Amino acid sequence: MVKEIERAGIPVVHMCTVVPISLTVGANRIIPTIAIPHPLGNPSLEAIEEKLLRRKLVEKALVALETEVDGQTVFED
Repeated sequence: MVKEIERAGIPVVHMCTVVPISLTVGANRIIPTIAIPHPLGNPSLEAIEEKLLRRKLVEKALVALETEVDGQTVFED
């Protein structure tokens, strides 16, 4: 589905815990996340720390959306 949305001219960020799967499905903008049961958070953190973690991931995704890529790109820290 990621490739079809991109083909329509809409940039997509695929946020995932298993990057090789994103590479296999052909995602162009890939953001590695935290863990399979909690991809966008960490329940062992204090509430404020978890909010900061989530905000960091969303901000990284927004930067990835604005970035022109030529092929698959993994946006690491």
